[in-house]
Amino acid sequence: MIEKDDLAVVNQVFQVYETKENDPYIHLYGEPLVDSNVFYGKVYDHFRAKGKSVWVEQNLGEYVLTIAPAKKESVWINVVLAVATFLTTMLTGAMMYGVNPITNPLDVYQGLPFAIAIMVALGSHELGHYLVSKKYGIDATLPYFIPFPFSPIGTMGAIIRQKGPVPTRKALFDVGIAGPLAGLVVSVIIIIIGLMLPAPTIDPSSGTYMQLNTPLLFDFLAWIVHPGETLTSINPIAFAGWVGLLVTVLNMIPVGQLDGGHISRAVFGERANLISRVMPAIIMAFGLYGTFILHQPGEIWILWGFLSALMSAGSHPKPTDDKQTIGMPRYILAAATFVLTLLCFTPFPITM
Repeated sequence: MIEKDDLAVVNQVFQVYETKENDPYIHLYGEPLVDSNVFYGKVYDHFRAKGKSVWVEQNLGEYVLTIAPAKKESVWINVVLAVATFLTTMLTGAMMYGVNPITNPLDVYQGLPFAIAIMVALGSHELGHYLVSKKYGIDATLPYFIPFPFSPIGTMGAIIRQKGPVPTRKALFDVGIAGPLAGLVVSVIIIIIGLMLPAPTIDPSSGTYMQLNTPLLFDFLAWIVHPGETLTSINPIAFAGWVGLLVTVLNMIPVGQLDGGHISRAVFGERANLISRVMPAIIMAFGLYGTFILHQPGEIWILWGFLSALMSAGSHPKPTDDKQTIGMPRYILAAATFVLTLLCFTPFPITM
């Protein structure tokens, strides 16, 4: 039986004309009285506080609101993925230091500095999102790191999931921009530390070399640390910071649920959906032009254009209060962050 206080909250946003119980589920049939963003903004926190989930579906032309016990997520998944990612990045880092993990498996510990640097660079980005989400009372998970031993960095990055509604456009903006700014600051520190350390001496026949194309921000930091010098190789820790800059660029693209998509939605409102639909085509066209016309490694942009097209398939979810603007200070911060993103951009990041 649905509790009275639950029904009182539901009645504010949903007109109920029939109730069915199928333990542990309660199904309420009726009509929504408000937009979906307002609906979830009204009921989500109430039911979450009571350990329940609530959602609305349209089934055969009628709306069904379902109340059910919330599934408890174990942090062990986050821990296991973090440990696995630490191991794959340490293995990758060891190879950057010239270690052959097959012939000298006990020497993979040499990749420890790179593993720490890349985990801190990626983790700080997601931690920025997490902390600001908690500040606004938005339900968010801890970071999920993604191990991937066959990539040049040993990971596919990290993500967090936001399960609840975003209350305002200001909150959406702050959550979206917190990750890139936190990750960027930490990446700059990591780059400076890495540039102060010597590059490892590696046998050229080991096949561990990559040609990095560096963005303006990286070049500026290198000029500060090594004025008047031309760097031919860098320490893997500096490479971890370089990855942090690339991650910032990829996430700041104004598409779908990417950080740039959140910021764009907060700044431009529903007009951001048009930007989100156009950007994947621009990214993919740039990748094709670079690959087949300029004969440069533009595959990363072809892939990212395809992935961003999938992300932009639907409209960005509205915050509960979609009328309040973000204010001039946040507009200025958005413009400044866009400029910083351009300083982190390089057209063709890696030449193998």
